[in-house]
Amino acid sequence: MNIIEVPRTILRFQYQIARLPLRVIEDRVVSRMDEEAPARLLYERTIGALDATVGNALGEPELHNQGAALAARSEARGRAAALEATAAEKKAQADQQLKAARDEAVADRKEARATAEAKIDAARETAAERKTAATVAAGKRATAAKKQADDVAARRKETVEAAKRQELDRVRAAEKKAAADAQAKREDAQEKRRAAESKRAQADRVEDLADVEKQKRQAERAN
Repeated sequence: MNIIEVPRTILRFQYQIARLPLRVIEDRVVSRMDEEAPARLLYERTIGALDATVGNALGEPELHNQGAALAARSEARGRAAALEATAAEKKAQADQQLKAARDEAVADRKEARATAEAKIDAARETAAERKTAATVAAGKRATAAKKQADDVAARRKETVEAAKRQELDRVRAAEKKAAADAQAKREDAQEKRRAAESKRAQADRVEDLADVEKQKRQAERAN
């Protein structure tokens, strides 16, 4: 394995672990939502973009393509939902205009006109209440989705930082071991050098003694 691939392998493993809770959420919560629910669309766009970014950073084309495809599908469904909402609004406006025309047609009948106006007022009040309730609910869903996305980003950052710390600790340990091995080799070389010098000194002394003995025998033969 190339040494450059080691950090990427660690990051891939850490990211897979970080994605496990999200997969549980997808299976148990998100998958049960309506496909055009704003919270689901926001979640899928966020996760798709995250997977695409991480896949591109880690050199994982499959993860990148899956994330990009998920984000694109979610974006398309969001646009379709917006178009449907616009069409429904236009239809509602047309219905309201038709109702107003019918009300004008029976304007000569005061009692009927009063009844129609009362119904219109009640409908408007109900619509306003529903609109307010829908706005509040949408705000809560958006807040929850944002918090969830922030939590995912925070966990990813913690995972990356942990991987960096682990790699730094490994490098430091390797450097420390290399330094210790080098020191041990230096000490061993010094010990061998001292032993060699001692043996050489002993050899010199033996050679000197041999020379003295040789000279002594020569002198004795000369006498």
